[in-house]
Amino acid sequence: MKKTFLYKTTGLILAISMLTGCQIAGADSVSVPTETSSQASFASTTLTPSSPFDGTTYIAESNLTSVGQELAEAEDEVDIEDAIAGIDVVQNYDTELSVPTYITRQDDTWFIVDCYHNRVIYSDDLNAPLDEWYIMSGDATQPHTIASDGSVYMIDDTENNRVLVYEKVNDKFVHTQTFYDIGNRPHYTIYNEITDTFYVWSSTTGELYCFRHTSDSTRMYLTDIKKINDLDGIYVRSFSIIDGYIYFVSGVSDTDSAEASNIIMCDLDTLEIKEKYTVPAEVAGMVQITKIQDYYYISVSTDTTGSQDYATIIKTASLSDLSQGKYEDIYSEYFIGGGTPYYISNVDDTYFLTEHRLKGHSIWSFKVTDNSITDVTSIF
Repeated sequence: MKKTFLYKTTGLILAISMLTGCQIAGADSVSVPTETSSQASFASTTLTPSSPFDGTTYIAESNLTSVGQELAEAEDEVDIEDAIAGIDVVQNYDTELSVPTYITRQDDTWFIVDCYHNRVIYSDDLNAPLDEWYIMSGDATQPHTIASDGSVYMIDDTENNRVLVYEKVNDKFVHTQTFYDIGNRPHYTIYNEITDTFYVWSSTTGELYCFRHTSDSTRMYLTDIKKINDLDGIYVRSFSIIDGYIYFVSGVSDTDSAEASNIIMCDLDTLEIKEKYTVPAEVAGMVQITKIQDYYYISVSTDTTGSQDYATIIKTASLSDLSQGKYEDIYSEYFIGGGTPYYISNVDDTYFLTEHRLKGHSIWSFKVTDNSITDVTSIF
């Protein structure tokens, strides 16, 4: 049985728009590509592994659902089975996805965030027809991402400004905990193993919410809220932890704020801004930055006016080159083109791209060999 927050474990648990992965940095010293003379002082950084969370200092504790409360009070296996008796394992009933935003794998299970169907689905077989997958969550409205550390699964409930916490109990995914009032339209969530922290981004308030649990429990705590004032009021779709720093993509703003057309690089711990990279208007409505080998791959949803006619994927060796229009547009060369590419995630040596507006081409897989995209396959 997968232990829930009611049970003690034996050690530290480590593992895993208004539409939705992220590179996890290693524990060793890493280098940030030298791009400008002003960035020279930030040429390398090391993420310091966090001490186990002791549960004593936090901003808020999760709210237990009714099932979560029953599990908290369970004294034996019979009580646990009684608590989850009303939860059915429901097979997915759609044969197509509606604006999928994220795909990932935890252990041997695949998860797809099917945003406009308001659900997260799962399967042990990536190639199974969609109506043979199962519904993990139908409680969120337009969710965008899911992240896990192997014990809990966090889903951003975008349109309800919530974060939902699931646990796997006796082969059923159970919604056990909820956090309310998480910024405005949170829709990018990752777990970083080095810092042992779940990060959730509030897409229009410039706030990064941090969540942790102790090593002997899965009860979640909101431990910190960090803010970048420059991004308050700007729609920023995601962040990426690359080489120990956190990067926020450029976004769009109703007020035509100049800050919207910048990629911002910050210290992960403090969110102190270390560098800004100005980007052209036509690619300013970015979705995500992914560092693969020696290049940054950037998915773009719109230009600064919000037009999806500019949706594409670009590639550059230097973020500083973007301001001069020095980048390679690779979308139509490798992925048909004409849709709106969204988040890129990776599992083992394979990368996955979600996109919308293209019927029959909503999730792709590909690999990168010697800085070149290979093995491009349309999965769904």
